[in-house]
Amino acid sequence: MSPWQVSRRRLFGLAGAGAALAGAGAATGYGLSAAAGPGTGVIAFRGERQAGIVTPAQDRMHFVALDLTGTDRGAVGDLLRRWTLAAERMTAGLETADGDAVPANRYVAPADTGEALGLSAASLTLTFGVGPALFDKLGITDRRPAPLAELPRFQGDRLDPARSGGDLCIQACADDPQVAVHAVRNLVREGFGVTEVRWSQLGFGRTASTSTAQATPRNLFGFKDGTNNLKAEEPELLDEHVWVGAEGPDWLRGGTYLVARRIRMHIETWDRSNLDEQQQIIGRDKGEGAPLTGTGEFDPADLSATGPDGPVIADDSHVRLASAQENGGVRLLRRGYNFVDGSDGRGHLDAGLFFVAFVRDPQSRFVPMQRTLARSDALSEYLEHTGSAVFAVPPGLADGDDHWGRALLA
Repeated sequence: MSPWQVSRRRLFGLAGAGAALAGAGAATGYGLSAAAGPGTGVIAFRGERQAGIVTPAQDRMHFVALDLTGTDRGAVGDLLRRWTLAAERMTAGLETADGDAVPANRYVAPADTGEALGLSAASLTLTFGVGPALFDKLGITDRRPAPLAELPRFQGDRLDPARSGGDLCIQACADDPQVAVHAVRNLVREGFGVTEVRWSQLGFGRTASTSTAQATPRNLFGFKDGTNNLKAEEPELLDEHVWVGAEGPDWLRGGTYLVARRIRMHIETWDRSNLDEQQQIIGRDKGEGAPLTGTGEFDPADLSATGPDGPVIADDSHVRLASAQENGGVRLLRRGYNFVDGSDGRGHLDAGLFFVAFVRDPQSRFVPMQRTLARSDALSEYLEHTGSAVFAVPPGLADGDDHWGRALLA
């Protein structure tokens, strides 16, 4: 029998993975094949890179930032080991631990909270990162890389401390929101006594494509978002712009940095703007998503083109100011999501973009771009940045007993 025995979740109808996965599991010896891919609903947890970065972006996300409640490095290391075991099981469509999800003894708390029983793995990925303050708390400041520093305050920021920062982060992405929420809920539960939630964010409707097989999605302003995003099928560009190289410490080489920004969009004001104004602000047409100098979505934007009134793509347009041409060739791998968090009590929706980007160096690459956008982007009139965080995301895990944070805390 495999160390990962058939779970009650499978017995309750894990139809998404199906009998084919059970057969694949027999070949690998621990439940589900590491080679399982598109069409199975299972994405390999271990590998050279953490899943959830260049993985084709799923439809839903639950992101959580946590703080350490103590300074015991051993306790943190033990938690990360337990988190890894639970994460690997959940991404395979299993409960967080072996045993009955509904115990026979009704006076025993179930090991798994149970809301994902009967659901497939839904392409769940779990991505782990560490924040700047963790190194001070654990007395390992000599291991903190220079780029891992809190982001500066940008012009117009209205950051809520309760929605910013964090010692650790977990990004759960899936094609079923309940699967993503279940994963975060159970990891948070496992961390009781060692970590506590600082903030979290639910997202829907991805706002970027991370694979050439995906169509470009739209944000809540109704425009296609992330047309020129880096893709999984561009390994050389990923090496240049996303993955940390020899400049990073041993524990981070092959990993990356995650930048998170909660951006409230004043959609009611935007919705009263006429179409021409909206398109001039963005620099693209709203229907096809083409730059104002082209006819197709993927036509290159001609930033030098001029018309009777000046540049065809305005100097303060979002497309121009966010372009690689205007930022020294810098590019980011975007992986954001839309959000609607109720209303603000004044008749306006608290809605917007939860911006997530992966980048090789946030200080030299993201910060200059964001400073330019905050200062000059016409779109800024309709945006309000309310949360901010940065995390270092280590590389993937090797087979065996390798676990999150092992190389960092060794």
